[in-house]
Amino acid sequence: MPKLKTHSGAKKRFKLTKNGLVKRSHANKSHILTKKNTKRKRGLRQGAYADVTNASAIKRMIPYK
Repeated sequence: MPKLKTHSGAKKRFKLTKNGLVKRSHANKSHILTKKNTKRKRGLRQGAYADVTNASAIKRMIPYK
């Protein structure tokens, strides 16, 4: 069986937990922050888990993580 290539975008965006959940960060936190209120920006700092419907596809993109 040949080695699998890791998806370059996915390896920068996702991490796996010990339980096999896919950790992700929120979008909309990089620019145009002046019009977003403080409460919204503070919430975007928190991590989140990818939905279970997308988790299997993400795990295929990062086989060696």
